[in-house]
Amino acid sequence: MANEPAPSHQAPSRAFPHAMLREIYEQPQAIQQTIEHNVAGDAIFPGAFDPIENALLTFRKIIIAASGSSRNAGLAGEIMAEDLAGVAVDVEYSSEYCYRSTHAGADPIVVVITQSGETADTLAAQREALNRGAKSIAITNVVDSAIAREATAVLYTFAGPETAVPATKSFTTQLSILYLFALFLARKRGRMTSEVTRTRLRGLTEIPKNMEKHLSIWDAQAAEYARTFQESRAFLFLGRGVHYPIAREGALKLNESSYVQTNGLPAGELWHGPNSLVDEKLLVIVLATRDPSDPDSTLRYQKTLSVLEYVKNRRGKVIVIATQGDREASSLADGVVFVPPAPELLSPVLEVVPLQLFAYHFAVQRGADVDHPRNLVKSVLND
Repeated sequence: MANEPAPSHQAPSRAFPHAMLREIYEQPQAIQQTIEHNVAGDAIFPGAFDPIENALLTFRKIIIAASGSSRNAGLAGEIMAEDLAGVAVDVEYSSEYCYRSTHAGADPIVVVITQSGETADTLAAQREALNRGAKSIAITNVVDSAIAREATAVLYTFAGPETAVPATKSFTTQLSILYLFALFLARKRGRMTSEVTRTRLRGLTEIPKNMEKHLSIWDAQAAEYARTFQESRAFLFLGRGVHYPIAREGALKLNESSYVQTNGLPAGELWHGPNSLVDEKLLVIVLATRDPSDPDSTLRYQKTLSVLEYVKNRRGKVIVIATQGDREASSLADGVVFVPPAPELLSPVLEVVPLQLFAYHFAVQRGADVDHPRNLVKSVLND
């Protein structure tokens, strides 16, 4: 594995009106770069963890500290690591980590996630972790950033430069790194055979190709739905399990680019208060993909269908992100975007892209500056 990102790959050969849209389209290449630079044959992150080899044998839990989109990636990474590797994982807001308990006796490894490697809260969290005697792993896109220099070990994403403020390709490459990290831990802890690991790696390598095939279709659908629901002024994004962090990310993308009121929730939490908001003026975007080979995924899907039925019975407007060929979920929606079949823990890498595109088109049609939303900066340098 290379220790530093290679020069950024070329953008797709077409003109883009905004950096955000160009960077959405760059995601297949960015994810492919991330895989190629972090996997060598059957070896995942070869050499990257040499500085923490002993800690990998003795740690009792992982703490992920991150903010914004990076924290949403961390929430998905929590489920990936727990499901595949049987590792206990806590996810903290970077801004809260320094003020929480010292995790005495837990012998944690602290994973910090930041696109820029300079985010003040996340850098402070890493420094506090190191002061407490923990080992740190930094996941970042920028070589020689402050967080990379100070970390015990570093995992680089290979997104290339991301200039639009809303995170897009940095987010999906973070998801890819976290999935690889979960596979690495599963092998390290003897919970996964080499053959199963290879199968899962092949599943990851299919993601960029499937994403590239569907980008233009998702783009057109997102533009259409952004026009159709342009008068909506409140939005709920719902997902279960590993899809809940993606619901949060979809809400964040729309919130920061369009300045509208959004919320991302676990689908089951609709019954605990937010259902009072459901009427014809609310747009509910539901993640209802499923992996038929995974019984837990099928159960979550069935539970999500009941949410769709509830919203439709109360005149709520629904867009559903569903797996290709799913007529049941699409029959309960006002709009549907199909994504290709994928393993349960990898489908978030695909299903977030239509949400990014919807946020982009909704913002553009409102006249917002999608690349430089008001009051926001690419890297938060003060805490």
